[in-house]
Amino acid sequence: MTEPMTLVLNHKQIQQKITRMAYEIYERNASEEAILLAGIRGMGSQLAHYLAESLQNISHLNVQVTEILLDKEDVNRGKVKLSSDLDLTDQNVIIVDDVLNTGKTLVYALKPFLDAPIKKMEVAVLVNRSHKLFPVTPDYTGLELATTLSEHITVDLSKENHSVHLH
Repeated sequence: MTEPMTLVLNHKQIQQKITRMAYEIYERNASEEAILLAGIRGMGSQLAHYLAESLQNISHLNVQVTEILLDKEDVNRGKVKLSSDLDLTDQNVIIVDDVLNTGKTLVYALKPFLDAPIKKMEVAVLVNRSHKLFPVTPDYTGLELATTLSEHITVDLSKENHSVHLH
């Protein structure tokens, strides 16, 4: 028996959230020339690409996208690295993920940037569940959602019909 899933955001609503987040990113970074969106492997990387596309449609910003490669199931093991070899000097970096649960994945995702002389770092998430175990607060949020610890959020940005479900 499969557990019931509740649709939280449909395709159109997700598109609206991405557009709104892109405008917020542009507003806070309008005086900058460039930003780097670093999407966490999986749906975070997909979201980073959608945000980049939206930003390029509304702003003059030079937007680069890279992927943070890590194992979300076991973040304390293995290497955390970027998918491309970039000069991070004076970069404005926005780490992007689909769902912020406890903050653990985002804390580990910071690793490639710790020794780099970046200019500024921010965090963007599509859904913030606010179950903080680590001191991570997103700068850009599509949706704040109060959930229990036993509930799960599933984000699907891979198809033409994007969705966010609670189960």
